[in-house]
Amino acid sequence: MVEAIRVPDIVPLEHILPDEPLLMMGAGPVPIPPAVAAANSIVINHLGDTMNQVIAQVKEMGRYVFQTSSSHVMGVGGPGSAAMEMAIANLVHPGDRVLCICNGYFSKRMAEMVSRVRGEATLLHIDNNESASVDLVQRELAKGGYAAITLVQGETSNTVCNHSLGGIARMAHAHGCLVIVDAVCTLSTMALDMDAWQVDAVITGGQKGVSSIPGVSLLAFSEHAWAKKIATRTHQPYHWCLDAQLADQFWNQKSYHYTAPVSGILALHEALRLVCAETLPRRFARHQQCSEALQAGIEALGLALLVPKQHRLNSVIGIVTPDHVSSDVVRAHMSRVHKVEISGAFGLNILRIGQMGEQSRAHNLFRTLHAFGSSMQAGGASLDLPAGMAELERSLSRHAMAPAAS
Repeated sequence: MVEAIRVPDIVPLEHILPDEPLLMMGAGPVPIPPAVAAANSIVINHLGDTMNQVIAQVKEMGRYVFQTSSSHVMGVGGPGSAAMEMAIANLVHPGDRVLCICNGYFSKRMAEMVSRVRGEATLLHIDNNESASVDLVQRELAKGGYAAITLVQGETSNTVCNHSLGGIARMAHAHGCLVIVDAVCTLSTMALDMDAWQVDAVITGGQKGVSSIPGVSLLAFSEHAWAKKIATRTHQPYHWCLDAQLADQFWNQKSYHYTAPVSGILALHEALRLVCAETLPRRFARHQQCSEALQAGIEALGLALLVPKQHRLNSVIGIVTPDHVSSDVVRAHMSRVHKVEISGAFGLNILRIGQMGEQSRAHNLFRTLHAFGSSMQAGGASLDLPAGMAELERSLSRHAMAPAAS
């Protein structure tokens, strides 16, 4: 055989990857615990008794993390956006009017997905880096005719948090709407009570708060939503892989849908097991304490946070970049010199530091704040690095002396 295409010259990964692993402190993915990494190296049969036992435990742990008794907890072979699309494709039927509460980039993505499955999306824009209020959403829903609402709990693009999510969801249910929530960056970092808040679909990615690998996500449908839109539907959804009824065959009926990402499911199992071992109250407290300490340290440097505290997301912190400083230069210096990576933004003049899962550890905070402050100075910013580091230490010490969460 004559090869028309020659064998390419390929550089091995060992020559591409940095000699020292980078500390991932951006908006995701986050560092993963050793148990998760070890599980991700294992391959087993995607069907059979072993996988059935793993799946049963993933669902049980998922119900705890989502705070739901629903039997419709399932994984998705794909990013958080695939889980988002699965929720929308199965709960929004052609012609359904959907109120899409938009605080930023990712909430607008949900609106686009609504349109792609032939729903009628109405965008309710929340400007000025603010969270949505119950009253504002209620005024729009009072106009009538909406079948569902979509919103994010934490908008990572601009670091806004919809703190009134529970009130909005309960109010929307009173108007007969299904509630679809993106909790990709917030699940297990802050409270989300799916059943108590009457949320009908919650989406999360593996690579953020849960501290698992990218590419395997988790989704929960309420019993109400499943009965209303999925079990009784008269048409097939546009997506075959994301058809919830077909996915249910694997996740609840021990049958075949497609070859599951077994290594990723094993990694997700271990990540959820660690969440359960820590317990949600302690995990929430750790995230809040670490994030607030880092925020205090950043402000003590002399830098400003983008979002006012009452609207601010703790899971991802948005820092205003001084006008004469290049965000790209700061990020490159952090990565090259300090081996720490943080994130830029979606058109905003900010830098973003994550506080999700394994990022929220004191040793990571000290390394990251020092690298950030030093790199800001290298980029031309005038700030007080010793003051920032001292404030971080003071804040963490205060939390360490406070009574532990019960």
